[in-house]
Amino acid sequence: MPNILEQAKEIRRLSGGFQSARVLITANTYRVFDVLEKEQTATAVARKIRTDIRATEILLDALTGMELLNKKNGKYKNRSIASRMLVSGKKYYQGDIISHSGMIWDRWASLDRIVKTGKPSISPRNHTAFILGMHNLAVLKTGEIIRGIGLENVHKALDLGGGPGTYAIEMAKKGLDVSLFDLPETMNIARKVAKQSGLGKNSITYMGGDFLQDDIGKNYDLILISQILHMFSDRVNMDLIRKCKKALSKQGRIVIHEFMINEDRTSPVYSSLFTINMLVNTSGGRTYSPGEMSTWFRKAGFKKVSKKAVTDGVLVIARK
Repeated sequence: MPNILEQAKEIRRLSGGFQSARVLITANTYRVFDVLEKEQTATAVARKIRTDIRATEILLDALTGMELLNKKNGKYKNRSIASRMLVSGKKYYQGDIISHSGMIWDRWASLDRIVKTGKPSISPRNHTAFILGMHNLAVLKTGEIIRGIGLENVHKALDLGGGPGTYAIEMAKKGLDVSLFDLPETMNIARKVAKQSGLGKNSITYMGGDFLQDDIGKNYDLILISQILHMFSDRVNMDLIRKCKKALSKQGRIVIHEFMINEDRTSPVYSSLFTINMLVNTSGGRTYSPGEMSTWFRKAGFKKVSKKAVTDGVLVIARK
């Protein structure tokens, strides 16, 4: 039988999980890791980021305890993980998605009310941080996702709701005729991401609009719907799948890329917690299981449906 003290310790670990998250978000807000590529005292850091010296030292000590910084002779410096992931401008920078977490902090703080009413938070969020955060996440697994999709016999592709266009960029680099469809304000961000990646100006067709209402084009050999359907209700997703089917070429296919969750929607815990994120941010979204996504395809008339596990998720593939 588990020791009662160990059980209490685990409960405290769960209830206090917000503490390390808030420390990281605050450090990211003040660009602490940008400053600490070079070893410095807390006083020097505070002067550069314009914060209180005592508070800054306490923050840096906590980050050291979290194994993000090294401290030696009163001076601090990034550990390798912070240098690689938390310094702006680095290839695998994760600061934008951390900024997004900061933006939705208040929404999560409203969870008591949301569970009572079933209505999401309406507090504002930073759209740019959200879209660039999606790029932070996608750039870590682009190669694996594209290999999992497979581009054989694909000439014309649509990245539907593709946000920063991370996957569209990779497909364009492989010579495909690629269209990226998302909101007009998102297209402005996507163009900048493409330019920074070294992609030519006309390598991607940018389609700004509402893909639930507007025409999305036709004759696509591939439609990729990556990390989008968790935002919507089952009914909305079913309608979108039918719309995408009409936009496919005769041999075309749709690939849904989503978080993996088991059929009773309880594990892995990351995915069940992400459903809470959809609860606080949307009116009908949640994490869907591979079985539920396969059901959408079959109801839409697809005969060949398969799934493939990828890092942090699953690809559900339907061929017309």
